[in-house]
Amino acid sequence: MRAPAFWWREERTIASTLAAPAAAVYGAIATARLKRPGERVGVPVVCVGNPTLGGAGKTPTALAVVKLLIAAGERPVLLSRGYGGALAGPLAVDPRRHRADDVGDEPLLLARVAPTIIARDRLAGARAARDAAASVIVMDDGFQNPALVKDVAILVVDGRRGIGNGRVIPAGPLRAPLARQLERAHAMMIVGEGPGAALAANAAQAHGLALFRAHLEPDANAIAALKGRQVLAFAGIGDPEKFFATLAAAGIDAPVRRGYADHHRYSAFDAAALLAEARRGDLILLTTEKDLVRFQGNRAVGELSARARALPVTLVLEAPQIFGEFLLGRIKARSI
Repeated sequence: MRAPAFWWREERTIASTLAAPAAAVYGAIATARLKRPGERVGVPVVCVGNPTLGGAGKTPTALAVVKLLIAAGERPVLLSRGYGGALAGPLAVDPRRHRADDVGDEPLLLARVAPTIIARDRLAGARAARDAAASVIVMDDGFQNPALVKDVAILVVDGRRGIGNGRVIPAGPLRAPLARQLERAHAMMIVGEGPGAALAANAAQAHGLALFRAHLEPDANAIAALKGRQVLAFAGIGDPEKFFATLAAAGIDAPVRRGYADHHRYSAFDAAALLAEARRGDLILLTTEKDLVRFQGNRAVGELSARARALPVTLVLEAPQIFGEFLLGRIKARSI
């Protein structure tokens, strides 16, 4: 799904007003769902989620959390729904034999860093993670899913887009009324700078949430390899413009940019069009790691997979020690 442009405008539009009745119903259902009591599985649960639809840096944040936990001596196991994959799980993701069509694109990236379980039934998935000797379960998404008690719930917000127009789907990008989500969270991570950061930060602080900031940093070697070259940038993620802005900030010249919907399944037609356009302009094909992993094992886009490069990005925390103390402190309090 590609998010409507009016979702990210502060002023009210005709479209958002017309969608308000449906949003009220959706919001009431989402609120009731958030209130349901979850279950525990005997292992602390850290949830990294979004208050809105659309890319904000959730998966890089989950990976940063996992790396911090590993450095602290924990045994984290990641838990994902496996959006876009055909397998329901619970099952352990194996990047050597699973494809994005099987388990989704994000789990393949997560499994490079730590053991990863996919499960549409989050409770069953958490039990599988516990049985896999996890000392901490890290949920990538699932904040609005009530099945599990979250010992640490972190909402990730993009600093540029923030919470958009502040309205609930379909009138806006919020997955549930903001106040109801903030009541269930423990912290907010604002990724990047921009006009949306201040409003989100004020809302977090008004609800007593711990507030952290971070930014996405592209791989220096990948940038150096592109020096003096022009690229055709393409991305099928929640917010392709965020990827394009990262390229611009890194000084990468991208005269051609192509954005697709999140989790876009590239077809042979898409691949042929991108390859032809790159050849005409003598451009390097550049995309995200999430997009590139989606090509693996797909013969229809084999040439695109072979020719495209990915630009890896890492979440860099502004106050890593403080965030680490917060995270480990809550986990320790739960373990006592």
